[in-house]
Amino acid sequence: MKVLVAEPLAEAAINLLREAPGCEVTVSNPKEYEQHLADCEALVVRSAVKVNKEVLARAPKLRVIGRAGVGVDNVDMDAATAAGVLVMNTPGGNAVSVAEHTMAFMLSLARSVPQASASTKSGKWEKKRFLGNELRGKTLGVVGLGAIGRELVRRARGFEMRILGHDPYVSPVIASDLGVELADLDKLYASADYISLHVGVTPETRGMLNDAAFAKMKQGVRIVNCARGELIESKALLAALESGKVAGAALDVFEKEPPAEGDPILKAENLLATPHIGGSTEEAQEIVGIRIVEQMIEYLTNGVAISAVNMPSLSPEQYKIVGPWLEVAERLGIFASYVAEGNPTKLALTYRGRIAELNTQLVRNAALAGVLNRSLQQKANVVNSWTIAKERGLSVAESHERGGNQSIRVELETAKGVTAVEGSLIFGKPRLTLVDGIPLEATLSGHLTVMKNTDVPGVIGHVGTVLGRNSINIGNFSLGRDESANKAPVTAISVVETDDPVSDGVLAELKTHAAVLSARSVELPA
Repeated sequence: MKVLVAEPLAEAAINLLREAPGCEVTVSNPKEYEQHLADCEALVVRSAVKVNKEVLARAPKLRVIGRAGVGVDNVDMDAATAAGVLVMNTPGGNAVSVAEHTMAFMLSLARSVPQASASTKSGKWEKKRFLGNELRGKTLGVVGLGAIGRELVRRARGFEMRILGHDPYVSPVIASDLGVELADLDKLYASADYISLHVGVTPETRGMLNDAAFAKMKQGVRIVNCARGELIESKALLAALESGKVAGAALDVFEKEPPAEGDPILKAENLLATPHIGGSTEEAQEIVGIRIVEQMIEYLTNGVAISAVNMPSLSPEQYKIVGPWLEVAERLGIFASYVAEGNPTKLALTYRGRIAELNTQLVRNAALAGVLNRSLQQKANVVNSWTIAKERGLSVAESHERGGNQSIRVELETAKGVTAVEGSLIFGKPRLTLVDGIPLEATLSGHLTVMKNTDVPGVIGHVGTVLGRNSINIGNFSLGRDESANKAPVTAISVVETDDPVSDGVLAELKTHAAVLSARSVELPA
């Protein structure tokens, strides 16, 4: 595994990478990392490196991007997903550091600490000028009660502040446990003495603090933003600062970073500004560095995607149960794509037994990848197969049947009909258990030849003769027939495992027997 570290990372995290078995680490920087992209399978970034289509195009072997931090604004998610590259981050890793920075801002706004320090160091002694306010008894409006928002709440409660919170995804019970009164934005704006933002950038939140929002706020409100610069309209904030509507603001993030030289907002005397350092503490950088490395190693070695941003994410415990079924689903998808005639138009999946009780999104994606890779130039995997399927108009249906033996059924529909295959885990290995309604048991690996024939004497001998004549050794021979038929001859299906691939010419020889209805070659991973 070749891992490229494109930005500064905690030494403990780099050492963890170097100690991982089979891991080859290249430590670079934002100016030079691109020369190492061609061979890298994993890329570690923070916020400086912008991973766009051009970068992805230069990294054909890339499997995973690890963002040591929360936001992934610097990664083109659509492009990464289309390329089948997993993107993961470390939510909550720097939550305490950002919350403490927010508190530092609030205390500085309340007591004018930076201004008082600058005045005193210049030789002045302006005690009357820097009359401050206590945080105690003031109302703090927290917009976003994720990991950082909750850490802020815990600290603000220690200052005896009343706390209003706005987060549509937090229940009243959880809010009550935190000591937070849930409120809509209008109420929060109207009541809060301090407003702190802790949400991501979405169409709903972009520019949420604008002229209209400021008009709803209390006179003399103070604003803190350690989340994303795009949440605040700079012109509106500057106007509010100049009018006194906003008594003070503290920004760790900006719409454009770094802000343009001479940006008017930076000239406001009642503005505090820091260069996006909310999460920049020794403790936080070590935590997020170690976490992202641990997550990437787990994914590269065991396929477990923790804190994945562009695909369903499972815990290691969940993956232990679901993981083996990904292989079953993918191999069934491959098998069906070889056996079916025509272009796929619909894929239907049926889960039975315990697997039906679990989150099957990754299993679905694995089956899709198996089907799609037969006809795609680009590589489909559990990251991008769902997107590719939608782009190609391949419809997908899923059904869950609880109870009974565990299995996955894959039905692939084309203009020429439906191919149905079913499989399960037997002694921990993927096995084929049904083909077009006919039960059998066969391997789902290696070189397979699938034959459908009328069940009459001589077919098995014919198969052995043809393969022997072509020096192809049979490793296994599985046979099943339609026991539901009421009259002879019935239809039989055989799956022949061979040591070598069976060519089109040999398939043509197999079809020369009058009873052979079809013969197809299937190539599966060993």
